[in-house]
Amino acid sequence: MAAHMTVPSDAQLIKAQADLQRHSLTYLTSMALRCAIELGIPTAIHRLGGTASLADLMAALSLPPPKAPFLSRVLRLLAKSDALSCTEDGVYSLTPLSYILVDGVLIDGEARQIAFPLAVTSRYHMESGLGLADWFKNDRALPVPSPFEHVHAAAPFDESMTLLDPETDKLFYEALAAHDHMGIGTVVRECRGLFNGLESLTDCCGGDGTTARAIVKAFPHIKCNVLDLPKVIEKVPSDGVVNYVAGDLFHTVPPAQAVMLKRNFGI
Repeated sequence: MAAHMTVPSDAQLIKAQADLQRHSLTYLTSMALRCAIELGIPTAIHRLGGTASLADLMAALSLPPPKAPFLSRVLRLLAKSDALSCTEDGVYSLTPLSYILVDGVLIDGEARQIAFPLAVTSRYHMESGLGLADWFKNDRALPVPSPFEHVHAAAPFDESMTLLDPETDKLFYEALAAHDHMGIGTVVRECRGLFNGLESLTDCCGGDGTTARAIVKAFPHIKCNVLDLPKVIEKVPSDGVVNYVAGDLFHTVPPAQAVMLKRNFGI
């Protein structure tokens, strides 16, 4: 017997349609943020003294006049998503989110944050998402490749990505560094208790060692190892502050009281 379906009420159907459109168009928020970064909107507002009208931005960005109505839509969407602030008169200003996207702003003296949104909205991640249904239907022997690998025959943070697109591979590492660099300053300041009694730590996929150096700076007694792939470690000059180890965390991890694992990104 077929399962009985309850017919939604008119009010529920109206809400369902609104929800459907919201879910279907959410990606435009990410695209608008990427557009703002590539155009340099946060930096332009900063250089204009912290506030700017649509006309101010059109002039500062040297955009063709017919594009003004479309830029206005992008700005309104950014304001709706808290990437910008907007007055009733249409004057835009920076929020904490757009502040960290201003050219030259380095959180805790380290990496630019623009790399992260540019990386996760790259065509490689977008195409991976578009191929998700095909990935689920594909019957592959173990180990199952990620959707990214299924579509591109390459994996982020792997030699295969370097061969596929060196510039995007570099962007992925910059994005990972930006994520790590911003987070550790907050952790050290707000969660000092986590490091009580700790004498040694291994930062897996620690990149150039910025995270480990920040920990050592705040807690000089902690001995830190930085583990990453040889292609990453060989580019990092030894500084005597932390111990750099070339290797693969899936094979061996330098012994320590604690191991730091950080969130990866991608599909």
